[in-house]
Amino acid sequence: MKYFKIYNLFAFLLAGVLLFSCDKEYVDPTSATDAQILGSADGLTALAVGIQRRWSVGRQSPVYTTITGSGFTTFGLRLINPGNQAENGVALGGGDVDGDNGIVSNLWEQSLLTRNEAQLILDNIGVVGDEGTRAGLTAYASIFKALVNGTLVQFFDQAPIATGENAEFSNRAALMSDALSTLESARTTLASTTVPASFYAKVPNTIDLENTVNALLARFYLQNGDNTQAITAADRVDLSVMSVFGYDEVNTNPIAFVSILTNNVYQPVDLTLGLPVSIQPDPADERLAFYFQDLAPAGNDFRAAGFFDDNTASIPVYLPGEMLLIKAEAYARNNQLTEAVNELDAVLTKTAGTDAFGVGANLAAYAGPNDQSSILTEIYRNRCMELYMSGLRLEDTKRFGRAGAGETNEERNRNLYPYPNSERDNNTNTPSNPTI
Repeated sequence: MKYFKIYNLFAFLLAGVLLFSCDKEYVDPTSATDAQILGSADGLTALAVGIQRRWSVGRQSPVYTTITGSGFTTFGLRLINPGNQAENGVALGGGDVDGDNGIVSNLWEQSLLTRNEAQLILDNIGVVGDEGTRAGLTAYASIFKALVNGTLVQFFDQAPIATGENAEFSNRAALMSDALSTLESARTTLASTTVPASFYAKVPNTIDLENTVNALLARFYLQNGDNTQAITAADRVDLSVMSVFGYDEVNTNPIAFVSILTNNVYQPVDLTLGLPVSIQPDPADERLAFYFQDLAPAGNDFRAAGFFDDNTASIPVYLPGEMLLIKAEAYARNNQLTEAVNELDAVLTKTAGTDAFGVGANLAAYAGPNDQSSILTEIYRNRCMELYMSGLRLEDTKRFGRAGAGETNEERNRNLYPYPNSERDNNTNTPSNPTI
């Protein structure tokens, strides 16, 4: 599998050029010019490689900040060293999360940078002469642009849709609409054009474009309340195909490198996943052994396994089980309970050997009450288990109506994050912060 080596030097030069915020553009006069980067297929390809690196590598990356932020905010992680101030802040929650918090500011800033660079590819795609390469770059940039908008709405009340001085903020509906339309356009492009092998030879070839576009469509349609479209998109995903953020010895898995292997930042909380007693995992659930290194460690010193116990371990962009649970939830919300239980059972009875990533519960089929509320609760419990440390649980707690911050038996210590001071100091349109 190819990772990030081919265009590392070009990508680092690129970082000096493309230092965008919502109101400023910083240009390093010693690096490549905008015209050199944006005026050729090779330049745009190098920019695409840099985008994936920005999104997925390092402690500042959205991969790190979404998994870490969501994990602490929903009580799924335990802090080992409170000297890690940003992680400590999101672990405490409430008013201890402020605009100077590093998790919050990195999530915001790196997401906006990622989206801006993706938009530069889309805005300059006409310079690419080969139709197949043009389609590949379009889909690649569209995936990351949509990931940004679909991620920001999970953590923030509003966000700018476009880069600009004193950029206006848009609400969740507008951001989700932009993410979905971007992905639908990419899907149309891929359906009519074959992406050549030469394109995949120049980019990290760990992301399957067609399946990832459909998987993100399913995720974001579900989060947007369009259940029928979510089912349709999930049905288009080939569950045998793996699409991942790949890592190597230089560009390491950020969760493993920063936290899990050092055992100095955080680890999983314990086998309860931080969930209320009524929805904690079945002790026989084999997904526990997948996500935890030891199910009975001395002193309850639980440590993560799964996708996070090796510096070069890949992190899935989505899991096959997510697609099944998307369909289960969407059917349940449409009150198609038989279909919902069928999809839920496909997750419950799935074994490690039948899952592309080896994530299998190997449990009995659902035998609970046949009503919408009970089935949705079981789906939520399985999302917490199947998608553990995926960064999706904060959004899930809100969509499933779980007890919010400040409520009795709260299942999250904040509902939304404050806007970073780095944004507020440079953009007079920044809204007031949510209370929690």
